[in-house]
Parts: sequence; C-alpha cells; structure tokens
Amino acid sequence: MAKYSFEFKLKLVNEYENGQEGLRGIAKRYGIHHHNLEKWVAIYRQHGKEGLVRSRQNQAYTFEFKFHVVELYLTSELSYQDVAFQVGMTNPSQVAKWVMDYRAAGPEALKPRKKGRRKSMDKDKIIREIEESDSDEQKELLKQLQEENLKLRIENAFLKESRRLRLEEEALLNELRESSTVSEENSN
Repeated sequence: MAKYSFEFKLKLVNEYENGQEGLRGIAKRYGIHHHNLEKWVAIYRQHGKEGLVRSRQNQAYTFEFKFHVVELYLTSELSYQDVAFQVGMTNPSQVAKWVMDYRAAGPEALKPRKKGRRKSMDKDKIIREIEESDSDEQKELLKQLQEENLKLRIENAFLKESRRLRLEEEALLNELRESSTVSEENSN
C-alpha cells in the first residue's frame, strides 16, 4: 500500500468536506482508490487532523485492551472501523487481526510474546544435572542419547562428504563434456 503524506491526505479531505466534489471524483483526479479517501474522511471526522498523521512508532496494547476490543466487536454489530474509532484507534485492520487471531487460537493469541530468538538449551547444564542425579534410568537414557547423537553426527558427516564428492564428480564430467565438444568443433 502506498504511503501518503499528511498534507496530501488533509488536502483531499478538505476538498471533500468543502463539498467541491464527491469521493470518487476526488479520488479519480488524484489517482487513488476512493476507499482510501473514504477512510481518511472517517478518521478526520473522528480524530481530527491528528488522525491523519502517520505514526512512526508501534503502539503496544495490553492483553486486557485487546480482549476488550475483540469482545466489543463480537458482542456488537459494529464494523472493525467503528470499533476502532470507539476505542480511540485509527487502524481498523489491527482490530480485524486481533479478531481473527482470537477466533483461531482463543484468548492466548492476544497475549504478548517475547520478541527475538528463543534461548537454546544449555546442554552442558542438563547433562551435569542428569549425571549428578541418582537415577540409573536417567544415566542410561543419557548414555543412549549420547550414542544416538554420535551416530547421527557420523551419518551427517558421511552424507556431506558423499554430496561433496558427487558434486566434484559432476563438475569433472561437465568439464570433460565441454572440452570434448570444443575439440569436436575445432576438428570440423
């Protein structure tokens, strides 16, 4: 979606509000879709000029707020845009996303999640804990896992090496084919 400047949006909204032309006529003259202009007019009427300013920062919403917004949408017959305006938001598509997430996974989908990569397991710590425990079953399990791990590493190394050799062989065959076609062309 194209990003439009605040001045551009305000100019078009003012033209519409002054009754100079209809939504479709203004939109066509400026080469935008009339739904965009319709949305800008609604935001302007609800929030004033500040609603047309594009926010450069992400707004963080609490779980309670998201849940309230989703409940409001599901229990009323309001559109996403009407719900967004009612709770002071300018982005109805965010409400739509929350509702879809809620329908797919329930309230858990609205809870905030940690950002970034997950921490990997501290393997050494886990091994030390198992070795220090008194359970023979855990020690046996650890031994089996270590043996399986070693087998998988060997298999992985073997597969990598066989792939490398196959690629080298293919490269040599291609080189031989190219040299034979060049020598055939030269002999003709």
